[in-house]
Amino acid sequence: MSKRLEEKIAIIIGAGQHPGENIGNGRAMSLLFAREGAKVMLVDKNLDSALETKSMIDKEGGESFVFEANITKENDCERIAKKCVDVYGRIDILVNNVGIATGDRKLVDLKEEVWDNIFDVNLKGMFFTCKYVLPVMEKQESGSIINISSVAAISAVRYVAYKISKSGVNSLTHQLAMKYAKNGIRVNAIMPGLMNTPMAIEGISKARVMNKEDLIKQRNKMVPLKGGMGDAWDTAYAALFLASDEAKFITSVILPVDGGQASKIG
Repeated sequence: MSKRLEEKIAIIIGAGQHPGENIGNGRAMSLLFAREGAKVMLVDKNLDSALETKSMIDKEGGESFVFEANITKENDCERIAKKCVDVYGRIDILVNNVGIATGDRKLVDLKEEVWDNIFDVNLKGMFFTCKYVLPVMEKQESGSIINISSVAAISAVRYVAYKISKSGVNSLTHQLAMKYAKNGIRVNAIMPGLMNTPMAIEGISKARVMNKEDLIKQRNKMVPLKGGMGDAWDTAYAALFLASDEAKFITSVILPVDGGQASKIG
């Protein structure tokens, strides 16, 4: 039986992860894609964390290489696309998986530099990576781009810049999907809900000066689906489907992966 991403070339932006007890989205997607036969370019600003991901892939017999880059720098994003083509000759899959909410506040307390930084990382970086990968996919007349958004984009949340930047991710996804559908390029987004990932748990518990175990219990109660929060593997399996040929007729989808949270009223 063939693997679902056999011989596909994938770039995963944010292939390392925030320090913490559980696995993060980028690392889970990198491992799963490699298990399913993809050759993976592991891009991260944190070289050591990306190398940890590569070591895990190596132990499982997968193929990958690491590339250090800051996606808020346009030149770095140009180099990402060029390096992938230099090494593998093509780009079949791009996963944009970088996002922050550091320093976010209610609007009247939000500092300009915090707003700018969140938008640079969450949205401008995605614009840059797509800008340089799309011409490669156009020449191939094929490709799948998966943008990691957040259910915060369509929910009432306390984080203003994060919410609005993720709404921008959804809009960018729709725009690119419609523009490049004629070229055989599919563009979709995933909106993770409440997830038990290092970035969420470590970051929020620190920001709120809250015990991690109490935070986990609180977040579990907010999820309608039995079992509470999801984890990085839930995001990874959704991304695997959207990246695979099983989703060949799916584009411009904004997919909640949230245990029903986005559908909850009252």
